Amino acid sequence: MTFLNNKYARALTLVLLIQAAAFYAIAMRHENTPVVEPLTFFPTAFNGWFSVKDIAVEKEVQDVLKADDTLNRVYVNQARQEASLWIAFFKTQRYGQSPHSPKNCLPGSGWEKVSDQIIPVTVADWDGPIYINRYVVEHGDDKSVTLYWYQSHRRVIAGEFAAKFWLVADSIRYHRSDTALIRVVVGVHNGDVEGASNTGIQFIQGLFPQVLQKLPL
Repeated sequence: MTFLNNKYARALTLVLLIQAAAFYAIAMRHENTPVVEPLTFFPTAFNGWFSVKDIAVEKEVQDVLKADDTLNRVYVNQARQEASLWIAFFKTQRYGQSPHSPKNCLPGSGWEKVSDQIIPVTVADWDGPIYINRYVVEHGDDKSVTLYWYQSHRRVIAGEFAAKFWLVADSIRYHRSDTALIRVVVGVHNGDVEGASNTGIQFIQGLFPQVLQKLPL
């Protein structure tokens, strides 16, 4: 009874039940897996941002992640501001593979949370603002702003719990479980967290129409 009275334990139990329901819903139905162009063809220039390098994803990371495709690329603009883009795309979550939340991965790499919130971002080609995570982390003297969301069937999803819920709903209604984790990281200079956040938001505003074109709806 003490376990059930713990709010974190109840939340964990709910997530496990949703995950189990999702796997059951997917396994019992034929799945529609979308055909997607390789992420290496993702635009190298858009809205004043230009690619400067692609970073290879280590095999050990790929083996753990089990994504069907990944993109790890650095962009700069004419003001020499830099933004790192990471996309991990999953055609299916039928066999348990799913995006790894930055809230779990970054602390595991030695980064510590400074702040965590969901923010609205006004973007083109979308009905209303999208809501994404703003996760500020630090590692020694280094600090960065991580902006991320899950891009699923006609949805932009910030929360991990919400992503699991829509996984179940889309598996049942559309026979689909594809999703993508989209993460943008901007380094903080001279302690200016808001400046880094604004740079990341401007990057996302240019990025988002490209995401809609390249990832399945």
